[in-house]
Amino acid sequence: MAKGRELKTRIKSVENTRKITRTMEMVATSKMKRAQDRVSAARPYAQALRDVIANLYSPELAERFPLLRQPAKINRAAVILITGNRGLAGAFNANLIKEARATLSRLEGEGVKVDIHGVGKKGLGYFRYIGRAVASSRTDIGDRPSAENAAEIVNDVTAAFARGEIDAVYVIYPNFKSVLSAPPATVQVLPVQPPEKGSTQRDYILAPNAETILGELLPLYVRNAIYRALVEMTAAFYAAQRTAMKNATDNASDMLKILARTYNRARQATITQEIAEIVGGAAALQG
Repeated sequence: MAKGRELKTRIKSVENTRKITRTMEMVATSKMKRAQDRVSAARPYAQALRDVIANLYSPELAERFPLLRQPAKINRAAVILITGNRGLAGAFNANLIKEARATLSRLEGEGVKVDIHGVGKKGLGYFRYIGRAVASSRTDIGDRPSAENAAEIVNDVTAAFARGEIDAVYVIYPNFKSVLSAPPATVQVLPVQPPEKGSTQRDYILAPNAETILGELLPLYVRNAIYRALVEMTAAFYAAQRTAMKNATDNASDMLKILARTYNRARQATITQEIAEIVGGAAALQG
């Protein structure tokens, strides 16, 4: 019955694993819902910022703002890679790192010197593994990123861009479209690309004037782009973790069915053998 005991131990182990993965699936579902709400709340504000900038923008004003400076050639760039601090989310972090490798390869192939800024332990762990230095790192941003977190990440590179020390800033993050779709995306946040004017033109009361307002809105627009990347990363991470844990739970259930069937067959074979031995022994005593 040694095999039967081994199977019972394995069944117990798989049952315990299934309890853990089911609990993690429930927790990820709850956190994903809250993160989705933050994504939904951030998008209208970002759209409103784009609309206001589009209506205020003019080529004459653009010449006065460093964040609108369009360099003739990109010689140096900053790449902000946003990944998760944890795993157990399938290929989520690996896909973001793959996107970062492709972006770095493209930029460096064009002769651009790239400074990497890492947000999240998984991305930073990869660059440590390959021995590549990072310009800055953050691993303390939790499940509820704030506008202050976004400002802390991007303020230094924004100032460097304004001084002309770098020519472009890119952010790599998962573009959260739905629970099942969050493909990695590389988005250029600096220089600010003048948004196209929409079909609906609004009349604004400008105080004190368009130049002052645009000067305040441009840094806010950049910070908001990073904030959106952070909240979308959180929502996409928990969506990926929920899917991974659901798959793990389903696989554990399937494995338990197979193990239970194997255990029952082994137990039946043992009982049959014992009956045969008893019958054989009784026949021997009678004979």
